[in-house]
Amino acid sequence: MNSKDIARRQLGCSTLEVPAIGLGTMTFGQQVNERSAHALMDEAFEAGIDLLDAAEMYPVPARAETSGATERIVGSWLAKKPRDKVIVATKVAGPARGMPWIRGGPLALDAANIREAVEGSLRRLGTDYIDLYQIHWPARNVPMFGQYEYDPSAERDAASLRSQLEAMAKLIDEGKVRHVGVSNETPWGLMSCLRLADEGLPRVVSIQNAYHLMNRTFDMGLSEVCEREQVSLLAYSPLGFGHLSGKYVADAQADGRITAFPQFGQRYFKDNVAPASRAYAELARAHGLTPAQLALAFCYRRRTVACTLIGVTSATQLRENIGAWTVVLTDDVIAAIDAIHLRYTNPAP
Repeated sequence: MNSKDIARRQLGCSTLEVPAIGLGTMTFGQQVNERSAHALMDEAFEAGIDLLDAAEMYPVPARAETSGATERIVGSWLAKKPRDKVIVATKVAGPARGMPWIRGGPLALDAANIREAVEGSLRRLGTDYIDLYQIHWPARNVPMFGQYEYDPSAERDAASLRSQLEAMAKLIDEGKVRHVGVSNETPWGLMSCLRLADEGLPRVVSIQNAYHLMNRTFDMGLSEVCEREQVSLLAYSPLGFGHLSGKYVADAQADGRITAFPQFGQRYFKDNVAPASRAYAELARAHGLTPAQLALAFCYRRRTVACTLIGVTSATQLRENIGAWTVVLTDDVIAAIDAIHLRYTNPAP
């Protein structure tokens, strides 16, 4: 595929243009070794995918033994490329996730933790600036990663969004961060950040949330916020942790991340996941598509999605994911997708 084939889109209200497809890197250092990861990044870059999304806690599953390996692998690849031709996105881990090997398992996402996290990421990435620095998940109590209901009884002390953005402002002033984003955030959290931007703090330009055929919760509240406020969605898990590839339809124990690391797939152990994934797979095949092509084409051309983050472990997967860019879903297919969505509404929120 010619590198000019993949569309480019403005990231929020910033001047940064990102490809419609970005490369997620959370498998690098766990399922993918450094040499293979370099080959995957080379091939993606040649296809026009110049946005790499990482995080200080990657790879997953997060372990002390591999912590930071993803950024180091991205950094060793980045050292061989013109820095200004690659968009590097990474994330600071929030508190309350049980990872004592990251800054002692911080109980707060305060200025000291954010600065320590940035310095560590810059060192591992071998660069002096990060194009998009994202708060990986809210420090406050919110439903996340398979939870779907806000529970006020679970409230805890947390660094305020104001203090977090103030810390980001200093890093931007120092040239260490270009743009700020959030991840796994709620409408209230995003609007709170935007109100603070009106007071002169850095403006959030993107939100990275799960978005795929089995999780369209973004459309119910965040979509309006992002449209009105010029915030871009970076959609992660477009294949629903592999469920939308169709491989688990025939064999629930097929080789993949959900069977290798079930502790990271809480969202996908709900009753309607299997019938929904089966329905989407059948729809795809009825129209001469693979289930992955259907799922990816849906995200790639979705009005609300600025960039879809693909995660791969092989060149075969990468090529299928990139090749899906040429798939255009007909109105009939879109209508059928919406009919399935109404039958199995957001089974994996």
